[in-house]
Amino acid sequence: MPYEPEVKRAVAFFDGQNLFHCAKAAFGHTFPSYDPLALAQAVCAKEGWDCTAVRFYTGIPDAADNAFWNHFWTAKGAQMGRQGIHVYTRPLRYRNKVIRLSDGSTHSFLDGDEKGIDVRIAVDVIRLAHKKEFDVALLFCRDQDLSEVADEIRVIAGEQKRWIKIASAYPHSPATPRVRGINKTDWIRIDRATYDSCLDSRDYRPKSSG
Repeated sequence: MPYEPEVKRAVAFFDGQNLFHCAKAAFGHTFPSYDPLALAQAVCAKEGWDCTAVRFYTGIPDAADNAFWNHFWTAKGAQMGRQGIHVYTRPLRYRNKVIRLSDGSTHSFLDGDEKGIDVRIAVDVIRLAHKKEFDVALLFCRDQDLSEVADEIRVIAGEQKRWIKIASAYPHSPATPRVRGINKTDWIRIDRATYDSCLDSRDYRPKSSG
């Protein structure tokens, strides 16, 4: 059996949008007010891990389509970069969607889809595992598409004959009793007290010109 390291190096991987929506459902936060560095360090400290790196991933809307969120994520991403966080962004892909209303009529609208973020996270988790850059991959995400990464991590651990863990951390409250982490990973529930102690004091929302 592989030797379990006394000091476990953890790299945190944040799916920015997934975490935001989980926190909104669990705690009622209406915008992404979390500080990824503080949150990663808090969770790692509780688990007894050494947080060695934080990586953040999000889609960003085009400024012409949604100036508010474009400004928010651009400004927040710049600050994270100054904190030493590796930030990966990509533009949203737009397509027309049509929904049928209760009166039988239809309504079409332009919708921005976040494509490729889960794939990028999966690639980076596997790449860094091969490079032996972590003992724990800590995913702040509940996207079940990443469950296959857990299988690959176990294969890599066997090939390298070393101990590796993959965990899924997510906000949890009585409002979300059936919420689950990513299958085949260790689940870490983030309570309100922990989450609220890791809020970002900076406000990246654009100031009103009026």
